[in-house]
Amino acid sequence: MTDVLVVGAGPTGLTLACDLARRGVAVRVVDRVSEFPQGSRGKGLSPRSLEVLDDLGVVGRLMEVGTTHLPHRKYRGAEVVAEIDPEADRVVTPDIPHPTGLLIPQWRVERTLRERLADFGVAVELGAELRDLGQDAGGVTATVGGTRIHARYLVGCDGGRSTVRKALGLRLHGETPDIQLMAVGDVEVDGLGRDAWHQWFAGDGAIMLCPLPGTTAFQVQASHELGPDGTPLEPTLATFQRTFDRVAGVAGVRLHNLTWSSSYRVNVRMVDRLRVDRVFLAGDAAHVHPIAGGLGMNTGIQDAYNLGWKLGLVLAGEATPGLLDTYDEERLPIASRLLDITSERLDAVLTAIKQSGGGVDAVASPELTQLQLGYPWSRLSRDTATRPGEARPGDRAPDAPYLDPSTGTRGRLFDLFRGPHFTLLRLGERRGTAFDDLKTDIVKPYPIGPGGLVDDAGHVAHAYGRDTQILIRPDGYIALTADADDPSAVADYLLSL
Repeated sequence: MTDVLVVGAGPTGLTLACDLARRGVAVRVVDRVSEFPQGSRGKGLSPRSLEVLDDLGVVGRLMEVGTTHLPHRKYRGAEVVAEIDPEADRVVTPDIPHPTGLLIPQWRVERTLRERLADFGVAVELGAELRDLGQDAGGVTATVGGTRIHARYLVGCDGGRSTVRKALGLRLHGETPDIQLMAVGDVEVDGLGRDAWHQWFAGDGAIMLCPLPGTTAFQVQASHELGPDGTPLEPTLATFQRTFDRVAGVAGVRLHNLTWSSSYRVNVRMVDRLRVDRVFLAGDAAHVHPIAGGLGMNTGIQDAYNLGWKLGLVLAGEATPGLLDTYDEERLPIASRLLDITSERLDAVLTAIKQSGGGVDAVASPELTQLQLGYPWSRLSRDTATRPGEARPGDRAPDAPYLDPSTGTRGRLFDLFRGPHFTLLRLGERRGTAFDDLKTDIVKPYPIGPGGLVDDAGHVAHAYGRDTQILIRPDGYIALTADADDPSAVADYLLSL
C-alpha cells in the first residue's frame, strides 16, 4: 500500500510528486516509457509556474539555464523586417519577482524536478505501464506491468492519450479545428546566431528556429512539407531543410543533427470532471490546449500544485475527504477559461503572420502570465472582515519585502510562504487569535507590525491592507481575510476543512 500512485512522469506528475513527498506522503511515480524523453516539447514556464517552482525549491536551478527576454526576429528572406521583445516592459516589482516567462526546454524542467524528487528518496519507475485499475471505498488497485499496486489515491498525469482517463470512461470534449499540422523538432543549425528567435512566414509556409538555452540545439517549428498526393510528410531533417530553403531561402544556413521530431495538431478539448472517487486527472490527461502561449505544461503544473496540498492534508488526517471536492470545483473553470484564452491567442497569431513583420509575439497577453488567475468563487475563499481591504480571497497572494528587527535581515513574503503550510499574516496590532492556539505545524503565523516583522517601505500594507488577518493557502492563494481583532476566524476556517 502506498498513499498516492502518480501515473505519468512529465512536469505535472513530477510537480505533484515533489509536493506530496515534501509533506511526508508515501508516493510512487510510474511511467510507461523505457527512458526519459529528451525532446524539447514545451519550452516555456509562465511567471506563475516560476512561483510554484520557487516554492518547491528548484526555481534557482532553472533560472541558471533558462533565458528571458529573447527577441523575436522576423525576416523576409535574409532581410530583417522586424524585431521585438514582447516582454520588454515587464520588470521585477515588489509583488512580482518573476514578471516574465522563462524559455527552457521541457526535458530540462523534468530533469530538475526529478532531481528534487530524489532529495526525498523517490525515483521515477520507468517501463511501468498502467494496464488496468479498479477502486473501492478503501483505495485503488492498479495493475502496472505485471505488478498490482494498492494506493489510497491515484492521479493520472499521463498525457493526452491518458490510460487513466480511458479507464475511468471519461472523454475529452471539444473540437479539433481545421488548422494545418505543425512539424516540430530539435536540430542544430549552422549560419544562425543564438541571440534571437528567428521567424519566417510566407504564403506557402512558415518556419521558426528558436535557440534552446543550455544546449547547442534549436527548436524548429515549421509547416509540413507535402507529398505528391498532398498529404503531410513525416518531419525529417531533409523535410525541415527543404522547408527552410523554400520559405526562408537564406544561403549558408544548414540544419543538422535532428535528435527529436513530432507532428502537432491543434486540439481544444477537456473532460467534464477531474475526479472519480479516489482517482484524479491532471494536466494534458484532463485538458489539451492550442500551442499558442505555451499553457499546456504550465496549466498541468498548477493543477498538481492545487491538488497536492489537499491530498496532503486529507492523508494526514488534518482535513476531511470533502476538501478533495474543491480540486474539481477550482480547476475545471480554470481549464475552460485557459482553453478560451489559448484559442483567442492562436487566432491572433494566425492573423498577425499574414502581415509583414507579424509573428508569434502576437500571442502576448497579460493573461498568459497566469498571475491573474484565482479562485474567488471557491468555497475555500472566505471574507469575514467588516472593512474592505486590499486583499481578496481567492486571489494570488503577492510578494513583498520585510525586515526582521530581531536579526536585522531582510526577506520577502515568498520566503515565509515557502513550504507545505498555511501562512497567517497579522497586520497591525497583535490581537485576535493567540499564536499558541494555532497548530503551527499547519499554520506559520507572522505578525507584521509592533513586536513583529517590519513592513519594508509599506509594500505589505499596500498589497494586503492594514489591521487585518490574511490566511494564505499552501498553494499561494488567499484563503481568508478577517478583522485583526477577530479571535476565532482562522481557527474556524481550519476546522471547516
